[in-house]
Amino acid sequence: MTKIAGAVGLALLALFMLAGFLNSDTDVSAGARLLALGITVVLPAAGAVLLARSHFAEKSRLTGRRAELRRHATEAELLRLAQGRGGKLLAVEAAMSLHLPEDAAREALDVMVARGRAELEVTDEGNLVYTFPTLKALGDKSTARGILDA
Repeated sequence: MTKIAGAVGLALLALFMLAGFLNSDTDVSAGARLLALGITVVLPAAGAVLLARSHFAEKSRLTGRRAELRRHATEAELLRLAQGRGGKLLAVEAAMSLHLPEDAAREALDVMVARGRAELEVTDEGNLVYTFPTLKALGDKSTARGILDA
């Protein structure tokens, strides 16, 4: 919020200075006029633009971070749900359990397939079943041995 306030303040200062610059009737060289215009108008205006841009870039980063955290939480819930169902899920099961629209559940599952965290299988009736091979391997933990003992 303070960045936006600063940007607005600098923009108003630049406008005020521009109005004063246009109303001045001093007789100086063109180079001096350009230098004065740059210092009094262009610099505050550029500062306003940079502050506003920084504010919106930060807001965009936070929005992206929230979406990423939401995706991670959804994936964790899908894995937990699949673990209780033998490592296999239908999109409709995920939607019902996670209180999501079926399209959103299917999209989250498809992202997991694209990232290699899940695989697709098809039932005889043509339903897509999302399988999680890493969950199937959880039962093998009890047979684990040291790497050099294998």
